[in-house]
Amino acid sequence: MGKKKFKTFFDYGTSKIRAGVLNEDNESENFYNESEFFTDHLNSELKIQKITASFEKNINEYINNISLMIDSSKMLSIGISISKKLDGSKLKKGNVQFLIQEAKQQILKYYTNYKITHIIINNYKIDNIDYSYLPDEIESHFISLDIIFICLPGDILLYLKNVFSKSNILIDQIICSSYAKSINYKSNLNLTGHISFIDIGFNKTSIISYFNEKMLFLDVLPVGGNNITKDISKILEIDLKQSEKIKLNFNQDRKLLNDDIPINKLEKIIFARTEEILELCRKSIKSNSLIPGEFKMVLMGDGSKILDSQNKNKINLLNNIDFLEESLEDVCQSGFKFGTGLNKQEVVVVPKKQIKQGFFEKLFHFFR
Repeated sequence: MGKKKFKTFFDYGTSKIRAGVLNEDNESENFYNESEFFTDHLNSELKIQKITASFEKNINEYINNISLMIDSSKMLSIGISISKKLDGSKLKKGNVQFLIQEAKQQILKYYTNYKITHIIINNYKIDNIDYSYLPDEIESHFISLDIIFICLPGDILLYLKNVFSKSNILIDQIICSSYAKSINYKSNLNLTGHISFIDIGFNKTSIISYFNEKMLFLDVLPVGGNNITKDISKILEIDLKQSEKIKLNFNQDRKLLNDDIPINKLEKIIFARTEEILELCRKSIKSNSLIPGEFKMVLMGDGSKILDSQNKNKINLLNNIDFLEESLEDVCQSGFKFGTGLNKQEVVVVPKKQIKQGFFEKLFHFFR
């Protein structure tokens, strides 16, 4: 009997670690786990070890390699257009690879403290004709690529490499969590038109905007659910731990509130900051996408859980907002589906085997 094919995904968040071990052949043998809420990362190694041990017991084998899903308030999305004159012969993948490598070198030259995690080709312009994907068997005198690079701070990735290595775990692939989730949910919901996914995290809010199949941009705002917690703490004069508990249970358990914390006052605090975050998102979408007309905003992430369909009408924004009930399984499945080639516009970046030649050295293989 052949060995079972398990893939492990760790979503390392600012306030929670979520993880899943997924069987490529039998989803009934998928396992999921997550840590408790935290703000102190000094014990993250122990949290990883605890989750890993539970998985190893479930699947009866050691976990040595994982895919790491991560976001950061400092991650960047950088757009580049690059072109090359050709001799009119049939266009080869090598011509495209050359341009990708040229663009990559420019990023590495000017953003020395960042590591490239995703390379997305938004458009191929071949002899003044636009293509979403590279056409087969086409002759060309001129080619231009519009490329988006998603980059994460190198120091954060190096830190996490060391944290996981203490548990004897190597990181095979790094995935921008909010980007992978947006691709998965967009596909599952069959969304078209101008769509923006708003991932409200603990210390940041990510915006990933699409027009039909084309990704327009990724932007990160340095505000998130923790800002709401701080507002509650400051205005109601209670400690941060109690404020976080009240916020997380806002829609579920009103018993946490005592007579000194009127519900109307709490609602005003929460919705005022939420409106501010969503208005900043709206301004970012309008300024970055440059597409006229209305657009849909889809909220996801733990920070959006204080809102639901019941509370939607209490915020002063347009009605074209949807809310995703995101689960632990949804997050891990997003990483898994991303790894199986859900986004056809992405250049597949395959890491070399992790021996002494270096953690971030990579080879390019593209067009799944």
